[in-house]
Amino acid sequence: MLKIGVAGAGHLGKIHIRILKELSSIFTFIGFYDSDKNRAQEVSVEMGVPSYETLEELIRDVDCIDVVTSTLSHFEVAKLAVRSRRHIFIEKPLTETIDEAKRLQRLIQEAEITAQVGHVERFNPAFRAAEKFLDRPMFIETHRLAQFNPRGTDVPVVLDLMIHDLDIILSVVKSNVKKVSASGVAVVSDSHDIANARVEFDNGCVANITASRISLKNMRKTRFFQKDAYISVDFLRKETEVFELEDIQGEPDPFDLVLDLGNKGARKKILVDKPEIKESNAIRDELISFHECITEGKDTPVTIDDGLNAMELAYRILDEMSKVYLK
Repeated sequence: MLKIGVAGAGHLGKIHIRILKELSSIFTFIGFYDSDKNRAQEVSVEMGVPSYETLEELIRDVDCIDVVTSTLSHFEVAKLAVRSRRHIFIEKPLTETIDEAKRLQRLIQEAEITAQVGHVERFNPAFRAAEKFLDRPMFIETHRLAQFNPRGTDVPVVLDLMIHDLDIILSVVKSNVKKVSASGVAVVSDSHDIANARVEFDNGCVANITASRISLKNMRKTRFFQKDAYISVDFLRKETEVFELEDIQGEPDPFDLVLDLGNKGARKKILVDKPEIKESNAIRDELISFHECITEGKDTPVTIDDGLNAMELAYRILDEMSKVYLK
């Protein structure tokens, strides 16, 4: 049984603590550490779990650490755990800076431990249902809109929200980034609250990505366009729709949806599929996968390299936004 502890007991940290307690058949939850002593005491009483006085003491007592602190402290917390050769699960974004991410990457390689990044949308059941239909998409459009919440404003919206979609896109496209253009605006906080980026890849794919944390309604939707197919993934509603074109052989069924291509009578049949989505908790699933990687040697679904790649693209976008802002 793997002994695990949580670093950070904020909103997301409490969710991780609750789920790890529920996963008592595979994890032994040892306790948590939070630098805010008042919050630590409150969470300890509220959730009935031990609170550690120091992070070092918690690391000493566990096999692995779940890092759910603020992004600004990810590197220091993870560094302590890795140097003690503890496996780590670390929430996105991987670290505050690219330099920290690369240093952490080296430390993990030297320690030869398992490390997984919490890009939770990879485990969203709607995306999982869509993956088998994705075949070299050439245009991707994403909208990730959220109502304002002061939590998360310690980083720009690109690192807070858009990075989810950057990771999804990089996992699907699997091509080098050729060009990035972007713009953004700081509206209610000191960093960008709304941003749009256009990312062009070497293989010809183009992604148009919008993220906002000052919207009147929540939306997390991505549309993939590829040869003879359109796949829509609603990460919020957990729904997937697939529209595919198929050549018509002979006369179509009168109930078929037919698209007239206007090319010497060329027509294609429109196939509509709405895959069944199995209800699941994405955070629970990613923590189970973390356990399997450690105990069964399975490939890590979201590696430190993946986390670094998403960060590097995020910072390229931030750089482009700064150029536009300074003009």
